[in-house]
Amino acid sequence: MQTLIILIIIGIAAGMLGGMVGVGGGIVIVPALVFFLGFSQKMAQGTSLGILLLPVGLLGVIQYYKEGYVDMRVVLIISAGFFLGSLLGSKLALSLSQETVKKIFAVLLIIVAVKMLFFDKVKSENTTPLPPIKNELFK
Repeated sequence: MQTLIILIIIGIAAGMLGGMVGVGGGIVIVPALVFFLGFSQKMAQGTSLGILLLPVGLLGVIQYYKEGYVDMRVVLIISAGFFLGSLLGSKLALSLSQETVKKIFAVLLIIVAVKMLFFDKVKSENTTPLPPIKNELFK
């Protein structure tokens, strides 16, 4: 029962963070599974990918889409890259030791944090690389 409660809390935290700032899987779920439930790094990463493959963020995406903050072309292009990248990344991660994978993950989080804290420029809320697609699907 305790494990179930921890898993639900991890899901809620990841969902809330995903809805607020667009992150969740790697930044919340992986460390939480490792630290709170004793998962190995590889088991946590594989489980996080399993979560990402299901449409768990659909309701949050619909809300952002309604307000014009989802560029479907970018979503589709990155999703295609993610599809191939997840295959290549998982093969690489599974060929490395647990310690090496954990260190790579930690260094990545540090680099992202330092960049966000010290080197990001303030951008307009509606800045997008491509003009948004007008679609009435979710209105």
